Amino acid sequence: MTTVYDILRRPIVTEKSNFQSSKLHQYVFEVAGTATKAQIKEAIEAMFDVNVRRVNVVQAPAKRSRRGRSRQLRIRRSAIKKAVVTLAEGQSIDVFEGVK
Repeated sequence: MTTVYDILRRPIVTEKSNFQSSKLHQYVFEVAGTATKAQIKEAIEAMFDVNVRRVNVVQAPAKRSRRGRSRQLRIRRSAIKKAVVTLAEGQSIDVFEGVK
C-alpha cells in the first residue's frame, strides 16, 4: 500500500516551473517511478486540497559523463520521473508561492 507521501517526493522549483506556476497554473513535482497519473492526481488533491485538471508525466533520463584518461562511462545522476500538474482556474499551491 503506497501513501501520498510515497508518491510525491519533492516539488521542483526552477525558473521554468516558477513561470508555469504564475502564468499557466502548472506545478512540477518529482514523483515515484511507479506512480500513475491517477495516483498522482489523488495525492495532489489529498495533500493540497485543490482540483487537478490534468497531469502530464515526463521521464528524465540519467545524466552520464566520461571521466579521466580511461574515458569510462559513469552515471552522475539517476533518472527521475516528473509530473506537471495543471490546476483549476483560480487555485494555487502555497509551497510554490514563497513568502506572502
